Amino acid sequence: MSFKNLELTQPILKALDAQGYTTPTPIQQQSIPLVLKGRDLLGVAQTGTGKTAAFGIPILQILDEQKNHRKGVKALILTPTRELAIQIEESLAAYGKYTKPSHAVIFGGVSQVTQVNKLRRGVDILVATPGRLLDLMNQGHVDLKQLEIFVLDEADRMLDMGFIHDVKKVIKSLPAKRQTLFFSATMPQEIQNLANMLLKDPAKVEVTPPSSTVDKIEQSIYFTNKPDKRKLLLHLLEENDISTALVFTRTKHGADKVAKFLSKSDFKSAAIHGNKSQNARQNALKSFKNGNLNVLVATDIAARGIDIDELTHVFNFDLPNVPETYVHRIGRTGRAGNKGIAISFCAAEERVDLKNIEKLASIKIPVVQGHPFPLDENAVPQKETQRPRNGNRQRRRA
Repeated sequence: MSFKNLELTQPILKALDAQGYTTPTPIQQQSIPLVLKGRDLLGVAQTGTGKTAAFGIPILQILDEQKNHRKGVKALILTPTRELAIQIEESLAAYGKYTKPSHAVIFGGVSQVTQVNKLRRGVDILVATPGRLLDLMNQGHVDLKQLEIFVLDEADRMLDMGFIHDVKKVIKSLPAKRQTLFFSATMPQEIQNLANMLLKDPAKVEVTPPSSTVDKIEQSIYFTNKPDKRKLLLHLLEENDISTALVFTRTKHGADKVAKFLSKSDFKSAAIHGNKSQNARQNALKSFKNGNLNVLVATDIAARGIDIDELTHVFNFDLPNVPETYVHRIGRTGRAGNKGIAISFCAAEERVDLKNIEKLASIKIPVVQGHPFPLDENAVPQKETQRPRNGNRQRRRA
C-alpha cells in the first residue's frame, strides 16, 4: 500500500513525496482514513510507530479543504513534553508545506512573547504542552471556542508526569461537539477512564505490542557493580567503535555525571533532563541528530521526542523500575529497517527490575560473561531506600 491509496489530496502527497515517504506505517494505514471520515479514534501505539503522521496528515487535509475559513484554533494537539511538541510542529510544517492551515507550538521554559505574537496573528493548528497552554488561556491569549479536532498524545506519559489534572482542566474548556483523537502507549485504568470520558463511539487502532518491538532488537545484559558502570560504558563504546548512542539514566544527577565522565574521556557527550534550559536541551538534541555529539545521556522524560532513524545503540545505564519503560527506551533504536542494539547494565540491587522486565516482555535477555567489570557476587546491594520508591514520582522529577 502507498499513501496514494489513502484518499489524500495532491498537496499532501506532494509534501510526503518531498520527504521521501512512500509506504504508510500500520498505524497510518488504519488511522488516516478513519480520521478523514470524522471518527473519534483510540490509538494504542508507542513512539516510533508513525503516529504523528497518523493524526497530523488528516488534520491538515481536513482543515485545508474547508471553504469557510473562520478565525481561531481549529485543532489542538496536546502533548507532554517540549521536545515532542516541537517535533510535532516540525512534522506539520513538512506534511503541510503545500497546504493553507497555519500552525504554532507553545511550551514552557522560555519567554511567552514570541508564542503570544504568533497566536495574535492567527493559528489553525496549535501544538501545546499543558502548563503553558493553561497559562495562556488564563491570560486570554488562547480561545478554543472554534475548536473542531482535539488530539491527546501520549496520555500515559501525561499521567506519569503528573499532568493529568492540567489535561482535565483543558478538556473542560473544549467545545462538546468535536472530533477527538486519543493516543497512548499503555492503557492503565485511569487512562482508560479518561478515554471513555473523552471519546464518542471511537474506532480503535492498536499497533506494535511491546513483545514484538522487543523481539526485533538485539539485546544483552551486563551484570556489574554500580561504581563500575561508567567504566564499563566507556569500555563498550571504545571496543565497539560506536558512533551514536543514547544512554538512559534514572536520575538527572546521574545523567550529568555520566556525560561529564564521557566528555573527559574524549567522547562528545551531553546530558538532557528537566533541569536543563529549553535552549540547552534543543541544542543538545540538534547536535546529536546532526552527528556533532556521539552520546546523549537522558532521563526518560527528557528523551521523549527523540526520533532518529540511524540510532544504532541504546544503553540502559540504570534499569528502569517500571518495566514498560524498558520497552519504550529500546524502541528508539532499530527503526526504519536499521539494526538496533540495546545494552543494559544490572547492579545487584536492580535484579528485581530485570526480572520484571523479562516477565513483561516474555523474554530472557542474554547475559554477557567475561567482561572486564563483572559483578562482585559478595557485594552488598545498596539499600532500597536509596532508590526511587515510586516510578511515577521519579519520572515526574526527571
